[in-house]
Amino acid sequence: QVQLVESGGGLVQAGDSRTLSCAVSGRPFSSVAIGWFRQAPGKEREFVAAMSRRDGSTYYADSVKGRFTISRDAAKSMTYLQMNNLTPEDTAVYYCAAEIWGLGNPSVARYDYWGQGTQVIVSS
Repeated sequence: QVQLVESGGGLVQAGDSRTLSCAVSGRPFSSVAIGWFRQAPGKEREFVAAMSRRDGSTYYADSVKGRFTISRDAAKSMTYLQMNNLTPEDTAVYYCAAEIWGLGNPSVARYDYWGQGTQVIVSS
């Protein structure tokens, strides 16, 4: 069983930056790949970013490439999503998810465990 707890959401203005955190527990951090997803009201959950557990390779949705950065601190079992130049279109509930023995997959269906989500609202 893997527990994931997100934090760092809130209300920001367009152009601002925000960093989300995801605390991972219940399993060796090296055995999971972490992905970030988001779900806006009335829309399906979509991929944002992911990192391979094996070599730290990173993957991004086109909509966030160049603005968002996923990173990890293995010593603390933490994963982060640095979000820059936020726009109202980034407003959503952001979730981190764990894929056991994963390599960083953009598919929602591949992830085994999910956090409760953290809300990000970007005002114009």
